[in-house]
Parts: sequence; C-alpha cells; structure tokens
Amino acid sequence: MATKNGIEIEELLPDSPADRAGLKPGDMLIAVNGYKLRDAIDLMFYKGDDAIDFIYERDGARQDLHIPAPEDEDLGITIRPFKVKTCKNNCIFCFVKQLPKGLRKSLYLKDEDYRLSFLHGNYMTLSNLDKKERTRIVEQHLSPLYLSVHTTNTELRNRMLGTPKGCDILKELEFFASHKIRMHAQIVLCPGYNDGKELHNTIRDLYRFFPYVTSIAVVPVGLTAHRRQPLTAVGADDAVKAIQTVSAFQKRFMKKHGDPVVFCSDEMFIKADMAFPPLREYGTLPQIENGVGMVPLFLSQAKKIKIPKDQKAAGSFVTITGQSFYPFLKKFVGKLKEKEAFPIDVMPVDNNFFGTSVTVTGLLTGRDIIRTLHDNMDDYDTLLVPDTALKEDEDIFLDDVTLRDVAEATELSVLRVVATPQGLIDAITA
Repeated sequence: MATKNGIEIEELLPDSPADRAGLKPGDMLIAVNGYKLRDAIDLMFYKGDDAIDFIYERDGARQDLHIPAPEDEDLGITIRPFKVKTCKNNCIFCFVKQLPKGLRKSLYLKDEDYRLSFLHGNYMTLSNLDKKERTRIVEQHLSPLYLSVHTTNTELRNRMLGTPKGCDILKELEFFASHKIRMHAQIVLCPGYNDGKELHNTIRDLYRFFPYVTSIAVVPVGLTAHRRQPLTAVGADDAVKAIQTVSAFQKRFMKKHGDPVVFCSDEMFIKADMAFPPLREYGTLPQIENGVGMVPLFLSQAKKIKIPKDQKAAGSFVTITGQSFYPFLKKFVGKLKEKEAFPIDVMPVDNNFFGTSVTVTGLLTGRDIIRTLHDNMDDYDTLLVPDTALKEDEDIFLDDVTLRDVAEATELSVLRVVATPQGLIDAITA
C-alpha cells in the first residue's frame, strides 16, 4: 500500500535477499537508491540490477539498509496493494453495472488505473489520466498498456462512455505512440453504435499508430439478464459482418507487415457459426486473455496431444463448461472416451445467475454447477473444474461458493484443473 511515508511490505519470501537483510512484514519502504517510492512499480523500476539501498521505517524510526545485488534471485518482497483509481464513466455496456447482488465485493470495483493496465493487462479508457501520470508512463516506459477504445469518433465515444467530457482518444494514442509506448486496443462491439462504418473507421484510425498500437481486438458486448441499458446483443448477422470487416483489414495488414494486427474474439466466430482461422493467423496471441484465440489454441493442442496408452484412470470423471465452449470440449472428451481407460463426460452449464445469454466458462457460478450436477452424480466419482471458472489464487467461484461447498453438495471429489487438453489428461491419470 502506498502512503505519505512510502509503501508497506506485506510478505517476505523466506530466505530471500530482503529477508536475509532483516526487512520484515509491516516495514514501510520510503526510498530505494535515492528515489521515493509510491507503489510496487517504482520498486521494480528503481531497484536496478546493482546493489540496492533502502530507506525504510519501522516503529516510527527511519533506517538505512544496503542489500548486495541478488544473483539470479528475486528480492523476495511483496508489497501491499495500492489504492486503485476507479472509473467515473457511465458506459452503456458496463459489465459491472449488470452484475446482480451477492457477488464478491471486489467484483463491483470499476477500475480505471494505468498501473493495473501495465501490471495485469486491465483495460482502461484513459478518461481519468492526468498530466503527472502521462509523464510517469513515458519516463518509466510502462508498456504495453491495454486500452478500451470502442470508437475513434469522439462524440460517439463520449456517448458510449456516458460522459460529455471524455478525452480525445486519437490525441492520446498519438501522444503515447510518439513516446514509443505500445498499446493493445479493445473494441466492444455494440450493434447500432460502433458497428458497420464506425467499426471500419475505428480500425483504420487505430492502424495509423501501428506498430505502437500493436493489436486490436473486436469483442461482442456482454449482456446479462440484470442490465438496465436497452442494448442489443450481437446476433449472427452482426458477427458475420464484423468478421468480414476485420478479415478485409487482416489481409491488407498481413500483406504489408506479416501481422494481422486486428482480430475478432472467439465468441464472435461462435455467434456467427463460422470456423475459426488457423492458429497461425493469431500471431503471438497478444490478446488471448481477452478471449482472442483461446479456442483455436485449445483445438491445436488437442490435435497434438498424445493420449497415454498404458495409463488408466482411477474412477470415473465429469467436467463442466459453459455453453459456448461445450461443442469443442465435447469433441475432445469424445476422443478420450474412445480409450476405455479414460471414463470422462462433459456437461454444459446454463448460466442462470447472469442469464442464459452469458455462455462463457469464466462466468459460471458454483450454484449453477451444483444445480446442473444435482441429478447427474451417481455415475461419477470426481468432478474436474477448469481453473478459468475460479479465482486466480483461490478455489472460489464468482458467487463465493468454494470447491469444498461443491464437493459437500454433490458428494463428489472435486479437483481444480488447468483448462487445457493436457490439464484434463493429467488430472485423470494422476
């Protein structure tokens, strides 16, 4: 956590350089190598590779500390999280505003923080970035950044963001590109707003800043049953038109740069009922965390997987998935079931919590999974839960239901598994 007195140490890795030097959890790091510390990014930027000199505060007293340069070893310091800058926009498509009650408090936080964009790939609109923060991004070269652009039409963008005084996104892009900051851009497609000609113009405008606008993702707006804004979901025709627009640009960019630059998300192809492009056409998968290339990567891995011949599964297994990924996972599981040693089924889960129009695995809740399994438990010993449905560092679903809760409700053994073909096989043969 950043305070007027520096940043606080939350944890120390045992026997790490910082631990051996005598630092303790609760110590306030004031400065490193002569630079004041505001957050973990400053510590990353200023500690350098040579010897590290800290000024820190413990029990109100300031002290100096010299740590020799760690040799191929992490410093071992975990800093308390900084206070996140929140979003003041009123976006017509805001997913947070479409959430029902009863979820973890952290899920209702609308972040708009350049530090989270740099550290974790969170998308930001640049709507609350001030001059000092722009300067810092350039000085410390906080790159890449992940930007929610949606449209380069300023009037339309302000309308979509729900603010009359939004930034001029083209000027912002020009500023960062001129300072060689790389950016990944996102366009949330909302039919009737930024589709058709607007989509074409936005991709064209963003391309002006290539290679600093390194990639562009076009994703369909996500709508839950709890939305208040009268938005139209992306339908099959909308998805087909978007893919056609993106494909035309990809051909030009590939011919000129050998890089597609712009991509449609997997969900767009599923909505359009169109085949995915070959995995090689996704380049380095720059926006895979945004749902761009996840399914093609899984399908590619599934083709290359070698199913063990002599290993046998201990018991019978079932795994779950969202409706959109079900056909692809079912096909892979079908190949496993052809081997008598791999008794496994897959069940699609309807998302009653958010609404059945939400079909991705990452938004499944524990309650809906329990409901799906309620009348289908007798044939199985173990439930395999993909890690994409759980909190990154904890075995808990969005509705605060834990894996233990699911195990108690279903009387099955429940395991968290890596959501890859190999992850499934490893869990079955463990």
